[in-house]
Amino acid sequence: MSFQKDYLAPFEWGHGKHILEMFLEPTCPYSAKAFSKIDTLIAEVGKNQLKVIVRFQSQPWHLFSGIVIRAILAASTMEDGRNKSILVMKTIFAHREDFEFIDHCSGPNMAATPNEIIKRIYNLSACDVSNAFQNKNLQNQIKWHAKYARQNGIHVSPTFMLNGVVAPNMSSADSVKKWVSEIESSIN
Repeated sequence: MSFQKDYLAPFEWGHGKHILEMFLEPTCPYSAKAFSKIDTLIAEVGKNQLKVIVRFQSQPWHLFSGIVIRAILAASTMEDGRNKSILVMKTIFAHREDFEFIDHCSGPNMAATPNEIIKRIYNLSACDVSNAFQNKNLQNQIKWHAKYARQNGIHVSPTFMLNGVVAPNMSSADSVKKWVSEIESSIN
């Protein structure tokens, strides 16, 4: 399977031959920890040695998961899509409480609508994804991420896959130094 490059900016860092795929959910605090380490990881390993790719792993207990993932994908279809989608992703990670329920089932977000979630993204990031969100082709990308995760036995976030093999020894709680050690031991 491949992305439709004509409208979706890739979620990739580096361009090395070794590939670390991170399956993340944008309202998951553990995914936020993993995401925040990408730049440091690339700097440590080298952008010519490693490519990091973010894949989205929607989780039903994060009740706005589908909406925020679609918003990130929508941002990627806009002009300067990669940067806008990363901005939206960083915004959601940084303001998780605006996009998640208390204990996944209660709190002020119970009254929020999808349009209000999209407006919050705009208010916090200054990136207006409202028109791009309506792109019906985004449904194919959301399905692609779900199928790809399922085909690889990925069920929760964050999960890491190195060169096509799930890396069970990698965790968002690990230091970048430990990640580097895991990567080096796997590729040597």
